[in-house]
Amino acid sequence: MSTKVALITGGSSGMGEASARLLAKSGWRVAILYSRNTRQAEDVARACGEALAIKGNVGADADCRKAAAEVLAKWGRIDALVNNAGTTKFVAHKDLEGLKAEDFEAIFRVNLIGPFQMIRACESALREARGSVVNISSVAHLLGTGSSIAYAASKAALNTMSFSLARALAPEIRVNIVSPGYVRTPWQVSAKGEEGSREDERRYAEKAPLRAAASAEDVAEAVAWLIQGAKALTGEIIYVDGGMHIASPR
Repeated sequence: MSTKVALITGGSSGMGEASARLLAKSGWRVAILYSRNTRQAEDVARACGEALAIKGNVGADADCRKAAAEVLAKWGRIDALVNNAGTTKFVAHKDLEGLKAEDFEAIFRVNLIGPFQMIRACESALREARGSVVNISSVAHLLGTGSSIAYAASKAALNTMSFSLARALAPEIRVNIVSPGYVRTPWQVSAKGEEGSREDERRYAEKAPLRAAASAEDVAEAVAWLIQGAKALTGEIIYVDGGMHIASPR
């Protein structure tokens, strides 16, 4: 089985779905790990040709190991892992009482511990394939912005962990980071509504140097490039944010 295989967490919608579709179009087999929406995940899997939809929670180590085992049982290899699954709690940064210790723990469980557990579960297969990991972060890690302080902190921690893993897993496995800015995904729409999410996108575009927010497909292109090309890159951050990380303060 020489066709390459990618395992994508949070692959049933948004940036994960866009990455799955693009890699499938490029000839990859894809496995989608999702936590809730079975019908949606199965629809994406069907659209990706020979694909798997696996239900699981990246915050649970047993689910991570089960997902890796299912992919290996099906295709015998894992060439790429995209850690896209994430969670947050929308709390204004000035509202310190709006976040409890339990909120931090829940967010870090998915956004930081989850990627670590997925990488650990796939390590042997990725080493054998001389494969690649892409962790989906956020420009919030740099700017201290985003849906909440806990979310921004979790993405900063994810980046630091990625640097450590890029060194620890080399030379067989490359570990890189994609840091989007605002991306209007179903996740954003469900939190803010159609009108609210469009307004957030408009405000973001006003501040970004390119005067635009990225799409899920823009993020997927960066993910695919890091996986399929970029053979000399590891421990790198690719910002897909319309230039927000270099925006002048106003």
